[in-house]
Amino acid sequence: MTTREWDASTYDALPLPHVEWGLRVVERMEPMTATTVLDAGCGTGRDAAALLARHPEVSVTCLDGSEQMLSQASERLGDAATYVHADLTQPLPIDPVDAVMSVAAFHWVTDHSLLFANLAAAMRPGARLTSDCGGQGQLRIVDDAIAAVTGAPNKGVEFAGVDETEQHLRSAGFDVELVQLRPHPIRLDDPDLLETYLATVILGGYLADLPADEHRPFVRRVREAMTEPVIDYVRLEIDAVRR
Repeated sequence: MTTREWDASTYDALPLPHVEWGLRVVERMEPMTATTVLDAGCGTGRDAAALLARHPEVSVTCLDGSEQMLSQASERLGDAATYVHADLTQPLPIDPVDAVMSVAAFHWVTDHSLLFANLAAAMRPGARLTSDCGGQGQLRIVDDAIAAVTGAPNKGVEFAGVDETEQHLRSAGFDVELVQLRPHPIRLDDPDLLETYLATVILGGYLADLPADEHRPFVRRVREAMTEPVIDYVRLEIDAVRR
């Protein structure tokens, strides 16, 4: 997982479809039998809060590669969760858990074979994995715009398909129940909102490599290169069980 920092407060204030994705993940975790849950790539803690609203008895570990995200999660959840600053591409420094949930995080890890192996090592036999992330076909409009501006394809993300995901899961020690792609495009007609969204949610890896005074012009060029003001999300949903 990328360990770059995020503007967590701006992220949390945006009209994110991630809220719906998180609720779908929490609903798919029912019936809840786990007592310990890892939120892998917890972000601002919004999805952990949704889980705890239904199951306050569950012990939740919020793990993220961004200190700002973890700080925002801690403000939201307080002592209702524990917090771990860690990278999903490394062995996870936690005790084995009964379940793993994840929303909009796995596509930031470019090696899914390693990702699922690290998760499996932190899960008890029979533990459930319920997740959502970007999938095959996601962000083609934005990616085409990035390529037009930079002369190179998007970097630092892995939008995987169904067959390869099932193969990686089984190789890592999971029994696969469901892997599916679900389109969920959003339209942002306000240019200022679209630029804020691009800068905060999608283009952070590029902006981290640019001087601050070049951030806004770069984001504007990408926005202007988009054929329409649509963030064409495609969600990869996973339900699997640790063998």
